[in-house]
Amino acid sequence: MKHAEMIKLGISIGDLNGIGSEIVLRTFDDARMLDFCTPIIFASSKIVNFLKKHYKLSLHFQGIDDPSKAIDGKINVMNVWKENVKINFGEEDTVVGEYAFKSLEAATQALKNDDIDVLVTAPINKHTIQSDKFNFPGHTDYLAKELGGDSLMFMITDNLKIGLLTDHVALKDIASVITPELIEKKIGIIQQTLKQDFRVEKPKIAVLGINPHSGDNGVIGKEDEEILKPAIQKIRDRGELVFGPYSADSFFGSKNYQNFDAVVASYHDQGLIPFKTLSFGRGVNFTAGLSKVRTSPDHGTAFEIAGKNEANINSFKEAVFKAIEIFKAREEYKELTENPLKKQGRKI
Repeated sequence: MKHAEMIKLGISIGDLNGIGSEIVLRTFDDARMLDFCTPIIFASSKIVNFLKKHYKLSLHFQGIDDPSKAIDGKINVMNVWKENVKINFGEEDTVVGEYAFKSLEAATQALKNDDIDVLVTAPINKHTIQSDKFNFPGHTDYLAKELGGDSLMFMITDNLKIGLLTDHVALKDIASVITPELIEKKIGIIQQTLKQDFRVEKPKIAVLGINPHSGDNGVIGKEDEEILKPAIQKIRDRGELVFGPYSADSFFGSKNYQNFDAVVASYHDQGLIPFKTLSFGRGVNFTAGLSKVRTSPDHGTAFEIAGKNEANINSFKEAVFKAIEIFKAREEYKELTENPLKKQGRKI
């Protein structure tokens, strides 16, 4: 178990024309952050030096050519490339997108090789990063392919956790994508991650309906009656605490979400609109279901304020802390499940 050692925290730099580099460097400009982890930023010393001057930061960093050379108590910059990169804050640029992928690719490889313990990703531009090597809707699908697993977008704060049955799927396709098999798989991932990553021994989960008012007994669509309800009942028959479907329009306003360890939304906006309304700037995007820990802030590149030294760093900082907490919880879970007798002394 790695509790006594400093956790190596890899960071992909994201789209350099956005706010990602700002929130990364300003987070670690606070030297106290180095008490919690050893950061390794996958980019280049040249670009970090340029950004340090642009944002008038006092941070000190060292360039390295291998993650194994990272030094505790220092900001480490892994030199993924040597050449200069032209930055035009706030602009979409496919060349900059290529460097966002180079950073992500190198950081992911380091994660696969156990050269870093966890990965925190700065925001990418989903359009400019597209290439023969990156043909995905976003980080989640790319990491699922590279790390091998059934990934799930899990938006988390201390008091609210929302998982998605479907994430980057067009609204017109959602009803056809949601199947009993998908429901079982996604709820299973959420149950497992609540146990191993958040120390919840018997998760209580709410599921939101697909249609308005969960279909009103089939009046507004039959998917809730014919697909969602039977799948939930099947899981409940196994003794699992899974409830719903709940009508999404009143679920959050009534604060019903506070009665559950996690909420399952049927589609992207159904989950992310209330999540970001309730916790924007403090929320974290965690990719559940993978063998490794990856988190990110709950926002995008924010081109409109890029380069202006105005970005809020709180969500990125939370993503760092959550990655560390989840890693430690998962290590503890592994130890406890491998040594069941130790469970008697476990504190929940």
